[in-house]
Amino acid sequence: MKHILILTLLTLLALGCKPNGKENKTTDSVSQKERDIKSLPDWAKSANIYEVNLRQYTEEGTFTSFVSHLPRLKRMGVDILWFMPIYPISEKNRKGSLGSYYAVKDYAKVNPEHGTIKEFKWMVDKIHAMDMYIILDFVPNHTGWDSDWITNHPEWYTQDSDGNVIDPIDPNTGESWGWTDVADLNYDNQEMRAEMIKDMNFWVKEMHVDGFRMDVAHNVPQDFWDTASSELQSTKNIFMLAESEVESHRNSKAFHTDYGWNFHHLMNEIAKGEKKAEEIENWFKEDAKKYNKGFHLHFTSNHDENTWSGTVFERMGDAHKAMAVLSATLQGMPLLYGGQEEPIKHRLKFFEKDNIGFKNYAYGKFYKSLFELKHKNKSMWNGEHGDVDPQFFRLDPDVIAYEREKEGDKTMTIINLSKENKELAFPTHFTGTEIFDANEVHLHEGDMISIPPYGYKVYSNVK
Repeated sequence: MKHILILTLLTLLALGCKPNGKENKTTDSVSQKERDIKSLPDWAKSANIYEVNLRQYTEEGTFTSFVSHLPRLKRMGVDILWFMPIYPISEKNRKGSLGSYYAVKDYAKVNPEHGTIKEFKWMVDKIHAMDMYIILDFVPNHTGWDSDWITNHPEWYTQDSDGNVIDPIDPNTGESWGWTDVADLNYDNQEMRAEMIKDMNFWVKEMHVDGFRMDVAHNVPQDFWDTASSELQSTKNIFMLAESEVESHRNSKAFHTDYGWNFHHLMNEIAKGEKKAEEIENWFKEDAKKYNKGFHLHFTSNHDENTWSGTVFERMGDAHKAMAVLSATLQGMPLLYGGQEEPIKHRLKFFEKDNIGFKNYAYGKFYKSLFELKHKNKSMWNGEHGDVDPQFFRLDPDVIAYEREKEGDKTMTIINLSKENKELAFPTHFTGTEIFDANEVHLHEGDMISIPPYGYKVYSNVK
């Protein structure tokens, strides 16, 4: 009997190890599925992102009032609408009279100040009907202090030696971030993780959102992102954006995109005259060594920068439009913070009502030109779908110039990041159209061109 059992076991093991056996086929199928579900959605391949600060967007600050802007945003070429958190805001330890969007009381409800869940779903349907997409800002690092989670599951939170729930700690300093209106979540607790993913999936399954921007993603363990991303993507091929610059977030394919923080800071430094334009090529080549998947989100402003660091006019001065061209044409996905097309010239309050006050949309045509270029010219597409290795030309220490090409589609971008006029010899041959003035060009290597202070030229061979 013993010999029969051993023989049976050996036979089963042999069958399981065959190169063409069922077990191997299943494993291969699963790994292929894993690769497929985490790929960039087709609709994001040539997309841009527009951040919506709903509280400040209209006088009403509601889902229904925002819908009136959809036709205008569609005409401007907006693809993905990123909504800052739309959940109920905690009252305990609230900052200001309205509190922070990021002090979430309940992950599966909407802030009544914005409207009802039914009105939210109606807005989502309107967005989809116009061939645009919506991603939600999700806040997995912490909750507000009057979340039911604290009452019912205090073990889901980080606690001090006396058992008191604490606010988030900066891992680099061991000190509080100063976010006293929120309580830090404990990712050692598996039940909390499961409930978090369940709430994320609610918005995908029931409300049909198209992805997430994950707040403070750098403070959440990588293994959580691996699990959460797989579970969410198995529901629907969504777009994942991390507020981080952690290589593993992209390289693991948990996220398609992360923040280009270092590049953003470099743009600010160049605009202030602290660094030269030639530093951009150096940054790009060093950054490319760190990543083998995905791409950065590039921006001149967002809700944090506008409120806490200053408007583009404060930080970048006369270079602000040149930097917008740079962030929209270098490899990566461009972000436009709602109000930049107006353009908004003051810092929006974070914890109070402070209406943007749209009137003129003076920069609307400018951004439309950049977005249309991205849609039409494959060299500008995101990540591996575009040219990931632009050819840089060093024409002048204050000038950044690069050519991108994908499947015959070409662009040539030249930006003067100084307050001096530049007379430059064109570095190559190019036939196409300058996207801002729509003039056709036939430029040859050595032809002299003039670029005014903080001026820019973007040429495309695709109309």
